[in-house]
Amino acid sequence: MVTLAVDCMGGDHGPSVTLLACKQFLQAHPDAQLLLVGLPQALDHFHHPRASVVSATEVVTMDDPLEVALRRKKDSSMRVAIEQVRDGKADAAISAGNTGALMAIARYVLKTLEGIDRPAIAGQFPNAKGGATTMLDMGANVDCSPQHLLQFALMGTALVSVLNGDENPTVGLLNIGEEDIKGGENTKKTAELLRSAAKSGDLNFYGNVEGDDIFHGTVDIVVCDGFVGNVALKASEGLASMVGGFLKKSFSVNIFTKIAGIIAYPALSGFKKLVDHRRHNGAALLGLRGLVFKSHGSADALAFEVALSRAYDAAHHQLLARVERRLAHAAPLLAAAMAAETIA
Repeated sequence: MVTLAVDCMGGDHGPSVTLLACKQFLQAHPDAQLLLVGLPQALDHFHHPRASVVSATEVVTMDDPLEVALRRKKDSSMRVAIEQVRDGKADAAISAGNTGALMAIARYVLKTLEGIDRPAIAGQFPNAKGGATTMLDMGANVDCSPQHLLQFALMGTALVSVLNGDENPTVGLLNIGEEDIKGGENTKKTAELLRSAAKSGDLNFYGNVEGDDIFHGTVDIVVCDGFVGNVALKASEGLASMVGGFLKKSFSVNIFTKIAGIIAYPALSGFKKLVDHRRHNGAALLGLRGLVFKSHGSADALAFEVALSRAYDAAHHQLLARVERRLAHAAPLLAAAMAAETIA
């Protein structure tokens, strides 16, 4: 049995979405059980032989400051769900709540793995090959050193080996051009570290990639700092929303737009499905001593179920152990990178 702890109160919709997703998830995964964490009065009506309620008396809202979420709301559904992982009662925790609060609480409760300075958020973007490109960091770390980006690449490699069943996924470094001479000093130093990691067999470095490579599926993993990664995430979500809005308007304005909409509908409908971020929901918080997954705050039942399934796959295929093995194998390179950064 894989056990998941679910923050049922988090996100824009709370139990009205999370409980429906949990029901659908349990039907599709007979070897999984859920710990439903939240206010008992909101969850007691949910009955399933493989689900039990874990009480929490507080809820972290989407606009709670970190200080409130971390220091004052010590019995929040978000924190209690993560504590189930720490205490060995659950294999992974999932929340659609406040991203900053989730990262802060997860880092405080679980601590970071040896060899990791900063945990990263790894999300997926749909690509033209019909699969997804994993990208990290997605917003946890704005300023990243070459050493941090190397750590992200190693953890991302472990994640994709679980999601895609590929033990040697390709890693690209996001840059303003493919040539080695492009980019700032930080990017060039990162590329050197990634090339060294490739030579030592720690990862499969493709080289520099550009923004359009994310959606072409040129590589399996794209590494960047959290500022750039978060901008890319919001842009892709905006694109999907724009296509959906166009499809809706095409049948409600006038006869000419209706005709145009009818003609374009098959292609646009397929494109909308391809870029639908709901089908790639569930970002992993990597670098912690436990598995935590972040669902989009506005997730509907379909999207939240996808996040649950992603957490299930990670636990089932022992993602945490894979990350630890990657870090252990790359320990000499990480130590050398840290020493060089300290001297610099």
